[in-house]
This record gives sequence, C-alpha cells and structure tokens, in this order.
Amino acid sequence: MKHSLRAFRHSNFRLFFAGQSISVIGTWVHAVAMSWLVYRLSGSALMLGLTAFASMAPIFFFAPLGGLLADRVNRQKLLTFTQVLAAVHAVAMAALAYADLLGPWHVIALATLIGIIAACETPIRQSFLPEMVPVREDLPSAVAFNAFMQQAGRLIGPTIAGLLLAAWSEALCFLVNGASKLAVIAAIAAMAVDEKPRTRRRPRLRSELADGLRYAWDTVPVRILLPTLALVSFLVAPYQSLMPIFAAEIYHGGADTLGYLMGAAGLGGATVVLVLASRKDVRGLARIILVAAITAGLALVAFALTRWLWLALLLMPLVGAGMLAVITGTSTVLQIIVEDEQRGRVMSLYTMSFLGMVPMGSLAAGVVADHIGAPLTLALSGGCCVAAGIAYWTQLPLLRAHMRAHYVRLGIMRE
Repeated sequence: MKHSLRAFRHSNFRLFFAGQSISVIGTWVHAVAMSWLVYRLSGSALMLGLTAFASMAPIFFFAPLGGLLADRVNRQKLLTFTQVLAAVHAVAMAALAYADLLGPWHVIALATLIGIIAACETPIRQSFLPEMVPVREDLPSAVAFNAFMQQAGRLIGPTIAGLLLAAWSEALCFLVNGASKLAVIAAIAAMAVDEKPRTRRRPRLRSELADGLRYAWDTVPVRILLPTLALVSFLVAPYQSLMPIFAAEIYHGGADTLGYLMGAAGLGGATVVLVLASRKDVRGLARIILVAAITAGLALVAFALTRWLWLALLLMPLVGAGMLAVITGTSTVLQIIVEDEQRGRVMSLYTMSFLGMVPMGSLAAGVVADHIGAPLTLALSGGCCVAAGIAYWTQLPLLRAHMRAHYVRLGIMRE
C-alpha cells in the first residue's frame, strides 16, 4: 500500500487529488441532473441520447486545441482558466433552471459548451500531471489514482444527484457543480510548480499540429497504442448507453438493476486501477494492455449472451476492469516516454482516442441495436474487440522493442 500511494509524496498531487475529487463528483451530479431535466421536459429517449452525444462529441474535434495550448502556455494557468469557465457555466445553468427558462434544446446547446470545455481541459490536465509529480517512477501511481478518482466520482456523483433531485431541483444540482469547481481552483492556485522553459513557438497553429501528428506517428509506441485504445473505446464503451435495455427487457428489472450492473462495471474499473498503482515497475504494461483488451471483449460477448443476472453481475467487473486497464496502461506509457514539449499534443490525441470515440461508438451502437437488437450488438462489439486485441498482439514484439529503447534512454532499464 505504501508503494501504491507513492504519488501522494508530492504535495502538488495531494492538492490536486483532493480538489479534483470534489470537482469530478460535481461533474457527475451536473450530468445526471441535465439528463433528468431533458427527460422531464421532453419525455423523449432521443433527446436523452442527443444530450449525451452533445456533451461528449466536441471532445473529438476540440481536444487538439487543448493540446496545442498546453504546449504553448503555462499549463497551471490554463487549467485554472478552464475550471473557472466550467464554474461559470454551471452557475449560469443553475440560474436559468431556477428561472424556468430552459427547454430541451437549450440544455443540448449548453451540453455542447460543456463538451468544448472538457475537450480543452482534459489534455491540459493530462499533460500537467508530470509537472505535479516530477519523479518519473511515481507517475504510474499518479496516472492510476487519477483514473480511480474518475471511477469513484461516477459512483458517488449520481447517488448525490438522485438525493438532490428528489428533495430539491435540477437548479441546485447545477449550483453544487459550480461550487465543486472552487475546490479544484483553490487546489491549483495553492500549488508551487516550477515552470519549465518552453522553446519559441511558430505562430501558425496548423504547423504545430502537423508537427505533433508527425511526432506521434514516428513514435512507434504511440502509433500502436492509440489506435488500440480508440478501437476498445469505440467497441466496449457503448455498453453504457445500451445498459437500460438489458436492465429492463433482458433481466426484467428497474432502476435498481441498472444501478447494480453499472456499479459492478465501475467496481471492476476502480479495482484494476488500484492494482496498476501497486506495480513497482512500468515494464510489462504492453502485455497487460493485450490481456485487458481481449478480456473486455470476451466478457462483453458473454454478457450479451447470458440471461442470468447473477452471471451478468460477475461479468461486468471484467468488462470495466479490461477497459480501464487499457485506458490507464496506455496513459501511463505515454506519460513516461513522450517528450515534454510534445506532451500536450500527444495527450490530446489520447483524449480523442479515449473520450472522443465514446459518443461515436454509442451512436453507432444505437443505430445497429435498432436493427439487430441490443444483445447481438454487444456480442458483435465484443467479438470485434477481441479481433482488435489479436491485431495488437501481432504488433507486440515491435512495440516492446521500441518501448525498451525508450526505457533505456530514460534510465528505467539497462541497455
């Protein structure tokens, strides 16, 4: 346990973890309240889907902007600015909801703004992590606990949102989210970070973006890992959008059944990131990503085919654990090997491959499920994920050779 918590030796990470944990809970409170408001106003499942899509789709298109800014400007100041924008947005939504001025399409438009802010904030936050934890050996612990924070937030936030919605209104949920951003703003402001000197940048953003893409392509681990992550996110993550169908039609349950299934997946994800945090060495992550991708795919196929709830509850932790292991393992490798002056742009590509592919996969899964049904759709997705894992396996010798070269360069391994 002492080894697992080594990221907390750094005061900046302790501040960040405390503030960001509160902020993530607020974000999930906001998301649940926003969905509830849209459904209350429209009664339409389509509008619910559009709201979820609008809040995440901008990540795919605007994440490169956040990456470029992270490589150009002080990341600590940028992260503070994005959190201020998020707080202002939440308070504005609270005021509009309290005044009863929001319609379904207004919420969808405001959800798009949330997506744009998240698209810029995520690569900045990811690239800022090595500045908070400057000791390279402690980075895997920091990456894992950053992922654990997100999983814990998605377990706690919806519960708080349900209580607030039952007792008060959506406006209070939005206000709670705005207040939660003050915690991370205060934490970032309290950090003492040594700003690294930056090379003088060319004025054209397009050329810098092209330079980042060339660097990602020329760096073999990035070139192999990001497409694998994108495929796993596209194929596995859509289970979340189809889960209400399984809870209601396959297992003949209600909201409690849905909560058990989603909670089981979240528990698996939270467990695996703690296991990854306890590893004493970054070596072996390539093999872990392989096993995780194939495990997630096989578990998803089995979940789609079973009609026993108890078995489904045993399979969902494997789906969540496999997906989170791919996400966390990829992030750890990138944080270790990528040069600092390219980090923001590479982490923007990571954000696109992870969060940006989720709404695309959910939209595709919804269209396919309308034609062939949700169980067959998830079985097909799981089978394709296994195929992606096998394709990754064929690249594993090349990947390990190049990762070994990077580890030797960084002094992690002997030549």
